[in-house]
Amino acid sequence: MSDTTSSALPRAVADAYVDEATELDPITATYLGVRTGQDRLPDFSPAGLEAQADLARRTLAALDSAEVPDDDERRCARLLRERLTAELAVHEAGEGLRAVSNLHSPVHAVRNVFTLMPTQTDEDWAAVAARLRAVPEALAGYQASLEAGLDRKLPAGPRQVATVVVQLGEWLDDEAGSWFTQFVKDGPQALRTDLDAGAAMATGAVAALRDWLRDSYAASVEGTSDAVGRERYATWARYWTGSDLDLDEAYAWGWEEFRRIEAEMRDEAEKVLPGSTPMEALAHLDEHGEAIDGVDAVRDWLQALMDEAMNALDGTHFDLAEPVKHVESRIAPPGSAAAPYYTAPSLDFSRPGRTWLPTLGRERFPVWDLVSTWYHEGVPGHHLQLAQWAYVADRLSRYQATLGQVSANAEGWALYAERLMDELGFLTDPGRRLGYLNAQMLRATRVILDIGMHLELRVPDDSPYRPGETWTPELGRDFFGAYNGLSAAMLDSEIIRYLGMPGQAIGYKLGERSWLAGREAARAAHGDAFDAKAWHMAALSQGSLGLDDLVDELSRL
Repeated sequence: MSDTTSSALPRAVADAYVDEATELDPITATYLGVRTGQDRLPDFSPAGLEAQADLARRTLAALDSAEVPDDDERRCARLLRERLTAELAVHEAGEGLRAVSNLHSPVHAVRNVFTLMPTQTDEDWAAVAARLRAVPEALAGYQASLEAGLDRKLPAGPRQVATVVVQLGEWLDDEAGSWFTQFVKDGPQALRTDLDAGAAMATGAVAALRDWLRDSYAASVEGTSDAVGRERYATWARYWTGSDLDLDEAYAWGWEEFRRIEAEMRDEAEKVLPGSTPMEALAHLDEHGEAIDGVDAVRDWLQALMDEAMNALDGTHFDLAEPVKHVESRIAPPGSAAAPYYTAPSLDFSRPGRTWLPTLGRERFPVWDLVSTWYHEGVPGHHLQLAQWAYVADRLSRYQATLGQVSANAEGWALYAERLMDELGFLTDPGRRLGYLNAQMLRATRVILDIGMHLELRVPDDSPYRPGETWTPELGRDFFGAYNGLSAAMLDSEIIRYLGMPGQAIGYKLGERSWLAGREAARAAHGDAFDAKAWHMAALSQGSLGLDDLVDELSRL
C-alpha cells in the first residue's frame, strides 16, 4: 500500500487504507463519490473477504510505526486501530461466511448501490449497464462464501434466510418487471439494449440466489438457533459500538430507561387522550391525529420538515456550511426493510445526503410517527453529522469521515439530536412529543431485547412483563408490541433485524448515553463559559470514534 513508511503519519496511513479499500470494494467507492470502479462490484467470495482482511492487517502494521505528533493524528490513530481490530475479529470468527440479514448483507449492498450511482449522462448509464452485468459474478461469490460457511458449520439464522427469500421475491415479482428492469427504464434509448440486457442478467442472478437460498441453504440451516450467544455477541457488539461492553450492566440499564420512559409516556398520553394508556393514545393518533395522505405528499412534507429545522438551527445552535444545508427526502425502493434510513453525501457533495421512507404499500402517514424520526434521520441527526464529516474530511482524514464510521457513534448522535429538539422546544405538541417518547422507548427496548434474546437472559423478577421467563424471539415480539406503537409489519421487521445484526440495535441508546455524558463533562469543565453551539460544531467536526473513546474526546472540547 502507498505511503506506509516509518515516517508516515496516521492520517496518511488511514487515507492510504481508503484508497486500497475502495479498489477492493467498488460499492464503497460509489458511496464516497469515487468514480473509478463504477462498472465493477466487490468480490464477496472467501478469497475476496480474505483480501480485505489482509489489507487491514497490513494497515495495522503500518500504523505501528507511524508518528503521532498531535491530537489530530492521535484521534485518527485511535480510531483506525480500534476499527480495524474490531473488523478483523469479525472476519476471523467467520462471520462473513454466514452474512444473511434482512438489512445488512452483500445482496442488499449490491442493489442499494444502484440507487446512489449518477445517472445524468450516457456515460453514467453505461457504467450502470456494466455494473448490472457484474451482478451474477458478485452474487456467485456471495453464495460461495455461504457454502464455505456451511462447510465450517457456520450457518446463518433461519429467520434471516426466510426473510431474505421473501425480500428477493419482492425485488423480482413486480407486475411491471423486476426492480432492476424498473430502474433502467429511464435510461437513454441509445443504451437501451445494453441496459435491458444488464437488467436481465442482474434479475436472473437474484432469482438464482433466491432459489438456492429457498431450496438448498434453508434446509441446511433449519433448526439452527437465531440467538448468537455471548461470545459471538461480544464480538459483534465491539464492531457496532467500538466498546468492550459490560453486557449485563447494559441490559440492566436498558430496563432502567424502560421504566423512566414508560412513566413519561403515561403522562404525555393523558394529554393526548385523557384516561388512556400510551398505546391507546398512539392508536387514537393513528386514526384521528394529523396525517399526510399520499406518497408524493409525504415526501414533500418530510422535505419541508427538514428545511424548517435547518433554517431554525443554523446560526443559533449550529454554524453550517452551505454544502451541509442541502438534504433530500426520498421514498425507499420496494422490498426494503421497514425502517427509514439515511445515505450520506459523497465527499464532493455531488450527491447530497438523502433520507429514505419505506412506504410498505401505505398511502396515509400519521405525523406522530414521522417528526422525531426525521429529526433523527435528517436534521439535526444523521445528516448534520455525516455531512459535516464530509465537509471537514480534508482537515481530518477521509477515513475518519467515511469508512471509520462507528454505528453507535452515529446512531447515538441521531438519538441525541431527537432529544436536543425536545430540549429546544420543537416537540411541545402532545402527539408529536408522545411520538418522540415512543421512539425513545423503541431504543430502550432494543437494548433489552437485543441482549436478552441473543444471550437468552431472564426477564427480571420485577418486570411488568412476564417476570422470570427467558427471552425468545416470540416473547420479544410480543413485548415489543405491548410497549411500542409500531405496526405489525414494523414489529416483525425489527425482530428479524435484531436477530440478524447482533449488537447493532443497542448502539442507539448506549451511544446517546455517551454523547450526553460527553456534553455534561465538557459543561462541567467550562462552567458558565460552556458554549453549546461551539461544542456541537467541534463535536461534529472531530470525525468518528468508538464509544470507549468518545466520552473522553467530547469532554476535551
